[in-house]
Amino acid sequence: MANVASVGGAKAAPMTGEEKKVIFASSLGTVFEWYDFYLYGSLATYIGATYFTQYPEATRNIFTLLAFAAGFLVRPFGALVFGRLGDLVGRKYTFLVTILIMGLSTFLVGILPGAATIGIAAPIILIALRLLQGLALGGEYGGAATYVAEHAPNGRRGYFTSWIQTTATLGLFLSLIVIVAVQSLMGSTAFAAWGWRIPFLVSVVLLGISVWIRLRMNESPVFQRMKEEGKGSKAPLTEAFGTWKNAKIAIIALLGATMGQAVVWYGGQFYALFFLQNVLKVDLQAANIMVAIALALATPFFVVFGGLSDKIGRKPIIMAGLLIAAVTYNPLFKAMTWTANPALAEAQASVRATVTADPADCKFQFNPTGTAKFTSSCDVATAFLTKNSVPYDVVPGPAGQPATVKIGDETVTSFDAAAAGDKAKGMTAAFEKGVNIALHDAGYPLKRAAAKVPDSKLDAFIAANPELALNADAVRAGEKETMPADKLVAGKLLTAEETNGVTDMAVYTIANGGTFAMVADPARVNWIGTIAVLFVLVLYVTMVYGPIAALLVELFPTRIRYTGMSLPYHIGNGWFGGLLPATAFAMSAAAGDIYYGLWYPIVFAAITFVIGLIFLPETKNRDIHTMD
Repeated sequence: MANVASVGGAKAAPMTGEEKKVIFASSLGTVFEWYDFYLYGSLATYIGATYFTQYPEATRNIFTLLAFAAGFLVRPFGALVFGRLGDLVGRKYTFLVTILIMGLSTFLVGILPGAATIGIAAPIILIALRLLQGLALGGEYGGAATYVAEHAPNGRRGYFTSWIQTTATLGLFLSLIVIVAVQSLMGSTAFAAWGWRIPFLVSVVLLGISVWIRLRMNESPVFQRMKEEGKGSKAPLTEAFGTWKNAKIAIIALLGATMGQAVVWYGGQFYALFFLQNVLKVDLQAANIMVAIALALATPFFVVFGGLSDKIGRKPIIMAGLLIAAVTYNPLFKAMTWTANPALAEAQASVRATVTADPADCKFQFNPTGTAKFTSSCDVATAFLTKNSVPYDVVPGPAGQPATVKIGDETVTSFDAAAAGDKAKGMTAAFEKGVNIALHDAGYPLKRAAAKVPDSKLDAFIAANPELALNADAVRAGEKETMPADKLVAGKLLTAEETNGVTDMAVYTIANGGTFAMVADPARVNWIGTIAVLFVLVLYVTMVYGPIAALLVELFPTRIRYTGMSLPYHIGNGWFGGLLPATAFAMSAAAGDIYYGLWYPIVFAAITFVIGLIFLPETKNRDIHTMD
């Protein structure tokens, strides 16, 4: 690469107050843009229930995460579009375009009706808005990192660009704080119904602030000087990726740095949050608070490791983070299970379910579109166990026979949902109840809600639930609520046909007679232990992410820097990182092991470590001001 000067031990001049102000403004605007982008991930549970209501829970989780991933998949295309624009017309104006697209797309999610109102149009529009967000973010990061680096003095570039590296985590932190605050003010019921939209609507205020900040920014002095000297690239895409000299650098940057950095970043923050909420069944608000505390504690280390990279180099810190994460991810997530839901960990350690099934009946349930239906008796059994975070083994059974689930000494027979026809709903309820009772008896942390039973169905309810040992006369002699017919129908206690000739009816509340749910007992959640594990996971993030902006900027010359660094960064983070939650969840579901999905980040972190160790150059002594 031409004119790469070494600044070695030369003492860099300190930045001026104006340069610090400009860089602060750039970073603050980027925080708001990340806030917009990550609201979706933080509210994935509510979004899934609003826009993907037609699918069962396990499929809805995968579909919701893939809609989240859609924003990541288009990030490389945003990097190409806006990277080219940034190298042609400047960093400042590209900033304005990306923040406007991001902010408006986020606001529209807040007012988008759900599937119950506008049907299939709701998830289609939602995904379209996520794609727009991804395009905007694809142009944002490369511009911010390039802009800050081109203001920074030699010898301190790692330190100054590390502030940009805090923006993604601070954006996630800000989104969690807003969500927790709104939840606390509204209560969980109202928040689940409509209050989750408020953080999206608030983003319009942040959009106004961000646009005002961007309008006050000056163009990068390095870019301005290059334009004045007539050294700008007329075809940044062709120059960056059409010649082997520069394309080789982009490939090394991807496979030897950003690919592994991405899976550690998303594994340590987003998948950790998803794991807490959906696998360990920790209360959503409690999980958000724990992750927010871990982020607050670990975020300063972005700057610590960024500054350290100015002294010992970018490469040693990034490689160390990749290696340590690959080696310790499995024990750390297992430790999180013991601290966040010890009852679940204890049950998993002593009891595994055994699914006995015809091998031809069992399908690999990787469902990337969320639309496939798995209806065989084996698939019905394994999908339900996965939803409840129960480890299981599948053993061959007689051909043509329905699968059975054995938990402890209890065996429950599954069924073929397609063959069941209109009886499927009742058979599903009976199968799930049988498995849940077996899990509860085996020590799994299931709670059974109260059931509201109208008088006309009381005798049938008692007959269907002999384990409750109820007496009809005793129940009828106890407390009851008289409910009018319209409320019986609205509450789905009776159908309209069942209320013919009825003006009102007594309704009994049966304790522990309703649906089962796997939960993490709040009294047994070890907050300090869980936050400690989360802190370590985020610390790994700071190691791989803190120095990487400086590394990427220093790999490419000024004329194609925005374009050159953006594409490998967003392929790594948009594809390898963005697909991690959905892929890891599906892998765990397929293997019957909640930790199996961790092989995704472990393998890619290890591959990046090997490639980076061999091929990635050290860049800390390069002078980007003289790179053409």
